[in-house]
Amino acid sequence: MSIDDYKKEVGMMNLEKLIQVREGIPTKKFPIPEKELLDRFENIYTGAINDVLREFTLLDQALPIRIQPLERYRTVAGIAFTVKSSSSTKISGEMEYRTKMLDAMHENAFVVYDTSGDEESTSWGGVMTAAAKSKGVRAACLDGGIRDTHQILEANFPVFYKYRSSNGSLGRCLITDYQIPIQIDKCFIKPGDIIVGDIDGVLSVPRNIAYDVLLRAEEIRKNEKKIFGWVEEGQTAKEISDKGGYF
Repeated sequence: MSIDDYKKEVGMMNLEKLIQVREGIPTKKFPIPEKELLDRFENIYTGAINDVLREFTLLDQALPIRIQPLERYRTVAGIAFTVKSSSSTKISGEMEYRTKMLDAMHENAFVVYDTSGDEESTSWGGVMTAAAKSKGVRAACLDGGIRDTHQILEANFPVFYKYRSSNGSLGRCLITDYQIPIQIDKCFIKPGDIIVGDIDGVLSVPRNIAYDVLLRAEEIRKNEKKIFGWVEEGQTAKEISDKGGYF
């Protein structure tokens, strides 16, 4: 009897599809250079992109509202580089693993950091900012704490965060994984997805539909320019609505 026949006979669970959905890393190639895709996303605001994701029936792509921008950023976009950590008193090996994580960061990355609800330590500071910026990383988003805030501001590096504290992470929070799928509240993020952030927060665009989302968002932005023009002309809401406008 083959292994497959045995599984059928004893009714064992078939988890291959679930594993692929939850753990598979998207590798879709874009029809345009990656940098061009990101630059074009940066010409659109998160609200328009979120509306497009709704058209794709995706309603949980925005990261929770507790994550706020450090400054009033215009749109920044990058490729998701995920990090997972959790509260821990362990210190040994942490710095070596953190170094490997930093070395793995790549140009045009947008770091997304899931701290598993940690509210005692900080996972991002001045040195991390300098290291990331030197590698061409575009931004960082942390569902957790930051420190050395003045250094981050001086570096002109976009950071989205939950809180600020002087507490470091060593002895308080331990990096457990990086470049794996993560979930922050309802938002599921995989390495390689497109992350977009601005003054209104951060959202994730699944890589497999990112180019289609970009084209539709650019169309919405073009349409909204027309609507603003109609409003400035003094047209009524009904006149605008009758022409396909919206509010």
